[in-house]
Amino acid sequence: MVNEPLLENSSVRQGYPLPLGVSHDCEGINFAIFSRHALAVTLLLFDSPSDETARISINLDPLMNKTGDIWHIGLASKNGALLYLWQVDGPFIPQEGHRFNGALALLDPYAMALVGTDCWDFGLCCENTRHDVKLITTATDGGYKPKCLAQKIPFDWQGDRAPNHAWSNMIIYETHVRGFTVHDSSQVANPGTFLGIVEKIPYLQSLGITAIELLPVQEFHENELPRNNPIDGTSLKNYWGYSTVGFFAPKESYASRRYDGIAVVEFKTMVRALHQAGIEVILDVVFNHTAEGNHLGPTLSFRGLDNAIYYMLEEDKTYYKNYSGTGNTLNCNHPVVRDFILDCLRYWVIEMHVDGFRFDLASILGRDEMGDLLANPPLLERIAEDPVLRGVKLIAEAWDAGGAYQVGHFQGVRWSEWNGRFRDDVRRFWRGDSGMNGALAHRFCGSADIYQSNHKQPLHSINFITCHDGFTLVDLVSYAHKHNEDNGENNSDGAQDNFSSNYGEEGPTENPDIYTVRQRNIKNMLATLLLSRGVPMLLGGDEMCRTQRGNNNAYCQDNEMSWYDWRNSETYEDIVDFTRMLISLRKRFWVFRTPIFYDDSTVHWFGNVFDKSPDWQGCDGVLGCLLNSSEERVEQFIVLFNASDQAVHFNFTDTLDLDNWKLFFDTSISSDGEPRFENIIQSLGGENTYKLSAKSLALLANIDG
Repeated sequence: MVNEPLLENSSVRQGYPLPLGVSHDCEGINFAIFSRHALAVTLLLFDSPSDETARISINLDPLMNKTGDIWHIGLASKNGALLYLWQVDGPFIPQEGHRFNGALALLDPYAMALVGTDCWDFGLCCENTRHDVKLITTATDGGYKPKCLAQKIPFDWQGDRAPNHAWSNMIIYETHVRGFTVHDSSQVANPGTFLGIVEKIPYLQSLGITAIELLPVQEFHENELPRNNPIDGTSLKNYWGYSTVGFFAPKESYASRRYDGIAVVEFKTMVRALHQAGIEVILDVVFNHTAEGNHLGPTLSFRGLDNAIYYMLEEDKTYYKNYSGTGNTLNCNHPVVRDFILDCLRYWVIEMHVDGFRFDLASILGRDEMGDLLANPPLLERIAEDPVLRGVKLIAEAWDAGGAYQVGHFQGVRWSEWNGRFRDDVRRFWRGDSGMNGALAHRFCGSADIYQSNHKQPLHSINFITCHDGFTLVDLVSYAHKHNEDNGENNSDGAQDNFSSNYGEEGPTENPDIYTVRQRNIKNMLATLLLSRGVPMLLGGDEMCRTQRGNNNAYCQDNEMSWYDWRNSETYEDIVDFTRMLISLRKRFWVFRTPIFYDDSTVHWFGNVFDKSPDWQGCDGVLGCLLNSSEERVEQFIVLFNASDQAVHFNFTDTLDLDNWKLFFDTSISSDGEPRFENIIQSLGGENTYKLSAKSLALLANIDG
């Protein structure tokens, strides 16, 4: 095939094996792709995303266009806006792990932008035999495959510099690019996009956020789910995005405009603006599996390039090991796959200027090709020691769907971890479960019982009470049971143990007593999160009581169930202000964010009597602590916890002079967080006793100035 407009002033050359993907130099454009077991490779070139067939097909010569396992070709072209796909042929022997299909067009794993993703049908990619398969390469009606963009897109970073916040100064805000601003109430010009986040930077600054953690932005296919909502019949979508197709490509639909490569430009624009505001960007990355699913899933890229290399396979290699719970598991510690993951991480740091990564189901990254957990996983060590990545923040979700749970002993001191124990213990304490006093104290002090024996510090603990996966904070105090009927899985999906409570009525309530205890417990958990040692992560929207109506697995709900309703920031203004105040307190006082564990000289725990220890295993849910600053500046704090259903009188000894103590806040009393000398005198009534209402937390302070 020849097409003059496409290859005008072009000629085909041998090309180079590295770098993989597309690269540009003075000679033109170079294409390189890995496939060890392929017998034939063809480069397909297109004029536009809507092309139904390739305008030019170039068969690579294995003698001229192959170096080792890498197939490569160069075009001496002045046209940098080429669109391309690959065809790769070879053995189709599933029981031996080979699933080559030369009739299918494949995405380049290293593609830096995908175009034509708006009309995409995964169903036509599920070709598992070699018979009666036609070439399908277009994103038109009935088509399924977007194109890879070969263009190098210029961008002016304007001297961008990363904020480089110390871990001790981190306040992480987890959010979803689309859900953050797509609701009409956001009142942004570019709803549901990277630029929509830019428009909300003043809000993030007003809260005091120092890092935004984005749910997956690497290209995924939102229309891959075959189910409808059984309640209203609407199509369910892959909303969260934990099903990556293009690991180097920012999601095209998160751009505000539609032209080739705009998502790259607008992602960079977002990062630049966030950095200018002092906010870091952390990406949630999914290297444990791909969107290609199990043996019945679509062939999009890796499966058609070299299935036996990229995936962990069962003894009968027709089938995939499934430590991700999604049908397949990437063979992360194979050297080729390791290099792919490292290349991808470096790209997002060097070219896209991101500041860190949160690794979904990170324990999989420590498994070998048989699925066994390695004592010293080479991939995790490579990531931690890579010279380019040394300055970025690494966060592990230190478990997987195969039974691994590595919280507290994930590989190496470079890795911080989502602390699932913090989430569960804080929830159970404030719900009123018995025997949780000791656990609450451990979590509040930085979880030394989890991290200290492995030479880690509190800042290795990413503390959270809610995240994208599970109940929102307001739902945690409004629902005793999950309500996932809208997901079309008969309410069988989602976590069974949520450690939640409805306090007497399931769902929304007009009962003022129930409403009061719910709002109080929201404040209690926010205060526990933001005053605990470790790194706090706030689920975006919790500060404005965003509800998912009891759905604890809203992965497929691209609708108002998941979107931020910004009117809530006014309805629940007191919670927004309380959150803002807590973040300000944390930033103001070093004692709450010191990167070391408390010791006997800096913390004193007591029950309702100051000189008596708490009942650590008891059922009362009552304890307090005196915090002493180890700095020269005198800073003392008393934190009082009452998770019981009754008011508690905390009795202080005469040796604790309370004359100079002030009340910062009591979650049962409206407060703006400024210390009020008169409040504590009034509360104490002239005696060394503080009455703390049921389900409440109070912070008292003795500070200079």
